[in-house]
Amino acid sequence: MSQLTPEQLTHVEQWAADGANLNHVQDRLKTEFGISLTYLDARLLMVDVGVRLQEKPREVEKVVALVPAPPPAENALGDEGFDEPAGESAGISNVTLTSDQVATPGALISGKVTFSDGQEAAWYLDQMGRLGLSGAPQGYQPPKEDISNFQQQLDLLMQQAGF
Repeated sequence: MSQLTPEQLTHVEQWAADGANLNHVQDRLKTEFGISLTYLDARLLMVDVGVRLQEKPREVEKVVALVPAPPPAENALGDEGFDEPAGESAGISNVTLTSDQVATPGALISGKVTFSDGQEAAWYLDQMGRLGLSGAPQGYQPPKEDISNFQQQLDLLMQQAGF
């Protein structure tokens, strides 16, 4: 393994301070100083000379909702909980949502939903935060007014389950 001169070490420290990762340091050592190192050798060199590369913060994966959030003033839930939605006179669809005692394999939480048109389906939230429906006919789309009601009830159910 190669030894760095004090001048080269100063450059490497500056590159690390500027946010270079190990690949960039390795490339710059080769192009600027003619020092060709394997990735492992470059890593060991950084340890030997005490240069710490700065880790970039990891991006947190965002869960994207499949349906838009309802307006805050809209309350689709009755006072008795999510199994008794508000009546049609309030302009809200009739959606019934339940959760399974034991989640479907591969899901964090799952359950059943009955939409206002009587169509039933199974829903699940997988470990990547993706929401899915199964058991409905191919291409089925719930009525538009059911989507926000479903999302509200699912949000409440998730909160109650500790998610």
